[in-house]
Amino acid sequence: MRQSSAPRARLWQLDALRGLALLNMLAYHAMYDWVYLFGHESSWYSIWSPGCHAWQQYICWSFILLSGLSFSLSRRPLKNGLLVSACAAVLTLVTVTVMPEESIWFGVLHLLGSAVLITCLLRSLLEKIPAGAGMALSALLFFLTNQVPYGALGFESLRLAELPAALYARNWYILGFPDLSVFSSADYFPLIPWLFLYWTGYFFGKKFLPALRRYAGTPPALLRPLCALGSHTLPIYMIHQPVIYGGLWLVSLI
Repeated sequence: MRQSSAPRARLWQLDALRGLALLNMLAYHAMYDWVYLFGHESSWYSIWSPGCHAWQQYICWSFILLSGLSFSLSRRPLKNGLLVSACAAVLTLVTVTVMPEESIWFGVLHLLGSAVLITCLLRSLLEKIPAGAGMALSALLFFLTNQVPYGALGFESLRLAELPAALYARNWYILGFPDLSVFSSADYFPLIPWLFLYWTGYFFGKKFLPALRRYAGTPPALLRPLCALGSHTLPIYMIHQPVIYGGLWLVSLI
């Protein structure tokens, strides 16, 4: 009988980066709940301020890029994509039922689950693209389509060209063409532009993971708690908001 191969050592550096992004997400959402759900004033936290916007973008960029980079590390990407998509569906059901004013229709979990499934479907085609070219093209497409959900080509405040209003009339919010007069989501990451950022990470991993694997192994003792956190991002993501909300509720009572 053939012996099963030994499990491949984890790239603890990726776990540490995920853990850092997760800590930032917990802090960001704690402040969001404190200010916008519990109604407390803050002298520095505002989701409309440039600093908080950059903070939020760092968090989501980190998760999406790392998820794309880690695609080829997974032995069962299809199963993982289905699991994340199922968790996203639960998140929508819970928010619509319990907190309809904070409903999430296509948030970051929906994006990541869909991105994994789409990449599984197109993997044979994506594998034919040279990694460097794929990374550059994906990054360029992300830059050009960053503002598509808001009616234009361009990145952040740089609007290169306005898009026809007819593209948004059918409210194809999953693709990235929402009718913002009727659609809202507390967390919104449509396929355009964010699938291109995921693929930027995917091609980065395709190009550099063979070299990075030599650094796999046991993390330094100081970083082990952070790596442990980063290796369990999905369950922590699923429970973090009720835990944060409950903790802040207790603080408010005190």
